[in-house]
This record gives sequence, structure tokens and C-alpha cells, in this order.
Amino acid sequence: MTALGPSADTFWATSLRRWNTVCWVLFAAMAFGIAAMGRPGGEMYGALGLLGCVVLGYALIERFPGNRIVRPHGYLAVLALALGGLAYLRTSYAALFMVTLPHYWMFGRTPRISMGFLGLATFTTLLGSWLQLGWSAEFLGETAVSTLIVVAVGVLIGLWAHSVVEQSTERARLIDELEQAQAQLSAAHQRQGAADERERLAREIHDTLAQGFASIVVLAEAARAGLADDPGRSAQQLRSIESTARENLAEARELVGSGGSPGQVAAGSVASTLRRVLDRFAEDTGLTVDADLADPECDQQTRIALLRCTQESLANVRKHARASTVGVVLARLPYGVELEITDDGAGFVVEESTGFGLDGMRKRLAELGGRLTVTSSVGDGTRILATVPLAGGTEGTA
Repeated sequence: MTALGPSADTFWATSLRRWNTVCWVLFAAMAFGIAAMGRPGGEMYGALGLLGCVVLGYALIERFPGNRIVRPHGYLAVLALALGGLAYLRTSYAALFMVTLPHYWMFGRTPRISMGFLGLATFTTLLGSWLQLGWSAEFLGETAVSTLIVVAVGVLIGLWAHSVVEQSTERARLIDELEQAQAQLSAAHQRQGAADERERLAREIHDTLAQGFASIVVLAEAARAGLADDPGRSAQQLRSIESTARENLAEARELVGSGGSPGQVAAGSVASTLRRVLDRFAEDTGLTVDADLADPECDQQTRIALLRCTQESLANVRKHARASTVGVVLARLPYGVELEITDDGAGFVVEESTGFGLDGMRKRLAELGGRLTVTSSVGDGTRILATVPLAGGTEGTA
């Protein structure tokens, strides 16, 4: 790997800052020691020159991080050669060697490069000491052994630190991917929520305002056609138009005021609510309506669903069925409540139905855990069966 990612870079930058003070103090102490304790001559000036090269290289790396000209690998090469020169000149290079061990891992970035420069520093140091001491007991028994021990410890610590950084980087990458996935999932949920809300609002508009407008159109056409022959009937139809328009206006205000929710439109007894709808339907259409309505205790959402299913079914009878009789049965069963609406009209092929109304009824009931069953055939009328489970009901009893 060439780069370890943002977490690794942060780790190395933090570690480097911690060592900066130690390095600069050591550089100053070594320069003072060489100048104060060394004998004037070429060796002292050479040691100061080598130390100056290391200090200059380190200062450039610190001052211009990431510069294309000032390369960290160049500093590591200078450091390795300077350590060899200081070892040859018999100056105190051991402290510099130990303090700068982390630099090979900080600036090498990969284990292979870091160990390569560390091996070069070890080789130049041992070479410088050997050129000065030869195969003496001091070289073999003290310098070589201590240098190799320091290098071995540095390698172990460096590999451990590199492993920790890799694990941290992988964790950071996984956390970043998880955060991105969560953000995408949240955005998808928001889009789905907006789509569901639009669909729900469209269903409410269809089941209230659109049905009311359709009734107004049908009643207006009938009233206009009967003005000459049956003024009384036309007057009644005009009153129905006025009543329906007022109801639509109230529905519109309710939808706008409650942000698209159906409000209290079905509050109270479900049987009495359906009875008013059926009486109004019979009055407007002149059809015979046979109703057998129980009065089960339902929550508001169930009352609304039963009311909307009834309104949609009656609207379909008015527009398409050409029926003479409509039957409505509302019953409380062990597993819930059941609403059955039948007509003796023209019927239709259920599989070929593409209207919004039946699909809206299915979705409305499905939200409550219920189900809609439509049975019809051409010439044999239609049967709409809506079932909604209630609290305390047992589906298996069905």
C-alpha cells in the first residue's frame, strides 16, 4: 500500500509533532556536546557538518510537508549516511539513532520502505564503527550488539504501530461506508415517505373531493334533463348539488387544515354514518337500497376505511353498473368487521379493471391489515367484500 488513508496520516502527523520537541532538544544538545567536548580539528567540524545536514533535512521536511522537491525519503537517506559518519568519527551517535528510529516509520509510510531505510542506517552505522574500531572486542561485544538490539526493538515497535494504524484505517473506512449507507437509506426513506404521502393524499382527494364533483356532474346533468318534464325532481337534484358542494367544501377545508389527514369525517357510529350515505345515494339516484347494518365498535381509521369503501362502491354503481338494486351488509364477525356491497348491474371483468378506486380501497384496507375481495362478471352484477380485523378478533376464526 502506498498511502494509509486519512486516519493513518493523522496518526503519523500526531506522532511526528510529539517527537519534534525531543528531536530539536537532542540536536541542540549534540551540537553543544560536539563543540564543547570535542577537540578542535577536522573531526569536530565534520561531526558538526553531518549533524547540520540532518538538522537541515529535518527542518525542510517539517517546514514543507508534502513538497514535491523536499522528499521524506531524501531526509531518511541523509540521516542514514550521517549516522554512519558520526559512528566513524566516534561521536555520540547512539542517542541520535534511538530518537530518530520513529522517523523511518513516519516518513517511510510502508513497512518495506521503512525497513529498507532502517537497514541502511544500521549498515552505515556498523560500517562506520568497523572502519574506526576494526574487529576489536569493543566493536563486536558492545557496538554491534547494542546497535542490533536497538534496531530489533525499533522494528518490532514499528510493525506493531503500522498494524494498529492499518486496523484503525480499516475501521475508519468501514465507519465511513456505514455512514454513507445510512445517509442513502435515510434519503431513500424520505423519498419513500414523500411518495407514500402523495399517494395517500391522492387517495383522500379521490375518495372525497373527486367523488363529490362526480356526483355534482351527474346530478346537474339529470336536473337539466328533467327541467321541463319533472321540475320537482330537478329541484330536489339541485338541492342535492348544493348539499354535495357544501360537503366538498368542508372536506377541502378539512384536508387543507389537517395537512391531508381525513380528520373527524367518520367520527361517531359507523352504522349511522353509512345510513346517511345510503339514504343520500337512494335519494339522488332513485335506486332501491337494501341495508342491514350492525353497529360494531370501531376506531376512527376503521370507520373512515368502511365509509370510503362504501362511497367508492356506490360511486361505481352510479357511474358504471346501470343497476336497479343495491345491497349493503355491515356485520361484526369473530375476526373483525365485514362490509359487503352488491348490485344487480352490468358487472365487469375484474382482471381488466384499471381504475384508481379499487386499488385505493385495497391499499386503504391493507394499511389496517384488512382485505378487499371483488367478485363480478359481465351481466351478473358485482360483489365488493371488505374485511377489517379489530382488536380482540381472531383471524383463525374466519
